[in-house]
Amino acid sequence: MPNIAVILALNNANAEETSLLDEAGMANLLRAAFFARGTDRGSTALLIALDHNAAYVNPNFQWFKERRSSFVYIDRVIVAQSSRGQGTGKKLYQDLFAAAKKAGHDRVVCEVNINPPNTVSEAFHASMGFTGIGEATILHGKKTVRYFEKILK
Repeated sequence: MPNIAVILALNNANAEETSLLDEAGMANLLRAAFFARGTDRGSTALLIALDHNAAYVNPNFQWFKERRSSFVYIDRVIVAQSSRGQGTGKKLYQDLFAAAKKAGHDRVVCEVNINPPNTVSEAFHASMGFTGIGEATILHGKKTVRYFEKILK
């Protein structure tokens, strides 16, 4: 499991794409996680995912709960700018897919900001086999997200 203080720094440096957390919030998220993995103790990359059974209050997680009976939800994935383009994210996703399949899950889901835009993340998810399945405006109109899923084979 990644180091909380280290991953909190990476998370909060990328809060526009994810969300700002404090130490207690990160600790709670890690406790609820189905999968939590980082590289370099979480200083260069991080992936945290929850399964559909998690007690998690989040509008995006809730969107999937209302539409899918079973899933693994990627809550946050961050690769430090200095490590992008080196296959780090792809490796984390491959590890998540393997863990999800081993646990009997048939899909992995996530959302990506489209306003403010995160075109790099959209392209990455498309390259990993995710397809768009919906959109929503959240946080009182401050963000619009596109929902994605990948069916595991």
